[in-house]
Amino acid sequence: MNINQLPFSQACENNKAPILDAIRPLFLNSTHLLEIGTGTAQHAVHFAQHLPHLIWQTSDQQAYLEGIEMRLAQVQLMNLRKPLALDVTQTWPLSKQANIDAMFTANTLHIMSKEMVEAFFNGVGEHLQPQGQLCIYGPFNYEGNYTSESNARFDIWLAEQNPQSAIRDIEWIVQLAKGQGLKLMADHTMPANNRLLHFIKV
Repeated sequence: MNINQLPFSQACENNKAPILDAIRPLFLNSTHLLEIGTGTAQHAVHFAQHLPHLIWQTSDQQAYLEGIEMRLAQVQLMNLRKPLALDVTQTWPLSKQANIDAMFTANTLHIMSKEMVEAFFNGVGEHLQPQGQLCIYGPFNYEGNYTSESNARFDIWLAEQNPQSAIRDIEWIVQLAKGQGLKLMADHTMPANNRLLHFIKV
């Protein structure tokens, strides 16, 4: 992969500013953050640049690591860490001394299968420190209903790509979180019919 082949998401460019506005006050007192599903790393670079007090640890499945490393090499930020190979269904590559007091993920839960979403919350429950912050960005359904026609079309597209992918019901997400000692503190409205869920590990 050369510099002209860096992974790029227009959606990340569009939403990185409003997401930063939402998470900045939530991570104000956090020190070590794990991002699950760093993807193109556009979010990681933008957020690390604007949250210099926060160690931002990137992670993703093995296939995405080369692109993440290339983008990180462009900026050389002291608080931005090289990606960990993380499969949510396997043992997470974190030690008990990692002191992860914040986690962030964007546009991942609707890509994952139900089993992967459950594994995601199991991992969060195991590795997030007490009083740690978890922020999840993406589309969600409420009482089994889509919040927009565009989300309904998006869900059809997801199923065509992978039958195990789907926009998840917020009620199920909150239930899984509660099972891991996570309390929903806020459900923020975001652009393009997305939400930002803020949980605290109690």
